Formats: sequence, structure tokens, C-alpha cells
Amino acid sequence: MRKPELLVPASSLEVLKIAVAFGADAVYIGGEAFGLRAKAKNFSSGEMREGVAFAHEHQVKVYVTANILARNEDLAGVEEYFQELRQMKPDALIISDPGIFLIARRVCPELEIHISTQANNTNYGTYQFWYQQGVRRVVSARELSLEEIVGIRRQIPADMEIETFIHGAMCISYSGRCLLSNYFTGRDANQGACTHPCRWKYAVVEESRPGEYLPVFENERGTFLFNSKDLCMIEHIPELMEAGIDSFKIEGRMKTALYVATVARTYRRAIDDYLISPGKYRENLPWYREQIRTCTYRQFTTGFFFGRPDETMQIYGNSTYVKEYTYLGIVGEANGQGLYRIEQRNKFSVGEQIEVMKPDGRNLPVTVRAIVDEEGNFLESAPHPKQVLYLDLGQSLDQYDILRRQEEEQSR
Repeated sequence: MRKPELLVPASSLEVLKIAVAFGADAVYIGGEAFGLRAKAKNFSSGEMREGVAFAHEHQVKVYVTANILARNEDLAGVEEYFQELRQMKPDALIISDPGIFLIARRVCPELEIHISTQANNTNYGTYQFWYQQGVRRVVSARELSLEEIVGIRRQIPADMEIETFIHGAMCISYSGRCLLSNYFTGRDANQGACTHPCRWKYAVVEESRPGEYLPVFENERGTFLFNSKDLCMIEHIPELMEAGIDSFKIEGRMKTALYVATVARTYRRAIDDYLISPGKYRENLPWYREQIRTCTYRQFTTGFFFGRPDETMQIYGNSTYVKEYTYLGIVGEANGQGLYRIEQRNKFSVGEQIEVMKPDGRNLPVTVRAIVDEEGNFLESAPHPKQVLYLDLGQSLDQYDILRRQEEEQSR
């Protein structure tokens, strides 16, 4: 049985460090151009250098996305960008466009290339084609079943790797090739500028009565025709392992550090438990389920892994996430007074009980005993906008621990 890589998204240098601390074997990131998450914070050149160095110090790989479907005017910039990436020495480039593939082969031939899911990789012949071009990893289309992935594994060389999305947001369009955003707003999803029109609320207009909108009701909130559930395969690690998948990929290059920490930690433990024994994995299933629901998510689905879904993959009632915890910040180093540095992300107050989320699986309730700003002033609450603060939480913490607060029941 192959031991799968856990591949985790990182929207920023801060999140990359969290992904590494919470169990990633590899992270995938985007620079400031040519990736499919233009609205993510992404990495500057300096941040990418630091991120690659940090990950490699911790024996974690870094893959850089350059997976847009390029236009003529993009190609010169891609060449310049790849020359810069060559000096940073990431472990691989994620590419979907054959033109960009050719540039990468010429400019940085020593870098591995992974073929993105955007390339619609649905059969073993496609994998064999890319293998003949020197590629050793292809990301499967999200529309494939486990049975089809097993069929691909049987027909490709043993040293060729299959990477597969196992958790995160699903796209309504085939392998992510959406035209709705460009049609409605002029922002091209295939150039990294998707406005997510699949999450919008729609109505019907009868052609002889323009401007008269007829609501489509699933419930009192209306109907969201294209709004998909989130993929979650935490309960099916055995089937994924036995299918011969080499890399378990988490979606979410626009998600928070809390999301990344939660998902990475949960899948890390599930994979490791199963490798120890299937019985240990089954024993801990309730913990995996509980943990995976503590980060933001839409309703869950297993997607196409088990063939055509028996249940609908769409959420017609609303387009919002379920949110059970609020992300407060990441613990940094302690200062001379034993107070821990955090970069605050949401408001909290002295006397409030919050929770420390640790990479080893523990969640520790603590009480905020003091809040101090960078000038040494004691505060009653952590204000907005976000800023660097120092906290007394009454116990020793580790750098990269996550601080979070459980949402009130009525707000769920």
C-alpha cells in the first residue's frame, strides 16, 4: 500500500507555517500572477523565498501554482516568472496549459511539473500521454469515481503519481472550467478571477415580461441553483488508501489559518492511524467527524467518488457556510514577561474563555488574563482592526498554536 502525501493549501506565509506545524507533507501556494486564485492574498517574491526555505527546513515540499489557461499576452510574463521561480527552487510547478508547460520545460527543466485538475484528466490515456512528456504526477479530475481512479492506477507506470482532491469546496463546472463568471462580470475564472456566481441566488424571467422576476422557491430563502456542498472524505480513508492515490489534496487556498490547521490536523491523524492499524482508524472516527465540523464548511458530500451521487450535491436553501468557531489568531514567541505574541484576527476580551488548538490534537480551554499592546498598554479587549498583541493565558504555549472561540449556539 502506498503511503499518501497530505497536500495542504496555503494562502499566505502565515498559513504556510501553520500547515507545516499541523501536519502537511507538502503545501501548494500561489505567487502574485498566473494562478487560479487571484483573489487570495498569495505570496510576494520575498514571502515565497521565505516560505520555501521554512518548509524545506521542516522536510515539507512546496508546489507553486501556475495553472491559468493562458492568453497570448500572458506568455512573456510566464517566462520571466519561471526564471525567478527557478532560483527559489520549489519542489514542483502545477500547470494545466500546454503552452505554459513548454515554457516551464525550457526555462526551468530541473523543476518537477504536476498537471492540474484543470486539464481535465479523466482517463489513463491522458496520464500515459503526460508520462511520455516527462511528467510524473497528474491531478485527477474531480468527476472521477474511486473505481475509475483504480482503473487508471492499473494502466499507468508504477512511478507515476496520482493526486486527488479529498476535501474542500466543489465547483459546479466540469473540472473547474467555468464560464459563468466571465459572462456575468467579465472576470475570467480560468484566469484566476472567479466571482463565484455559483453561490448567487437566481430567479426566472418570462421572455414576454422582461424585468419581472419570478422567484424560485426551495424554502423561504429561495433557491441557489448551482451552489454545491463541500467535499469531505474523512470517513473513507481506507478506500482512498486502497485506490493507490499518492497525494491527498485539500482545497482551500483562500481559507483561514484556522481552517487549514483543523483540516490538516484531522486528516494527518486519520492517515497515520490507518497506517498503524485499520482498527485504530475506526476507533477514532468519531473524533475525526467532530474535529472536521469545527471549521467553516457547507454541508458535506462524497462527490463522485462512489459513482453518480445518490443524494444531491447542491444546497438550494442558502449559500452560507456553517461556522462553529471564530479564529482569533496564531501564537508567536513569548516576550521577556512571558506574554505570548499574537496577530489578532477577531475581537476578544480579558476574562473571556477561549480555546488553544494544538498540532498534537489537543484543544485546551484557557482564560484571557491580560491583553497588552506593543506599547505596553494593558487593554480590556482586543480591538479592531487587527494588530499585534501580547497575551497572558496562564500557561505555557507553543509557537504556531491557534487561538479560537466557540460560536454561541444561537448563531450557528
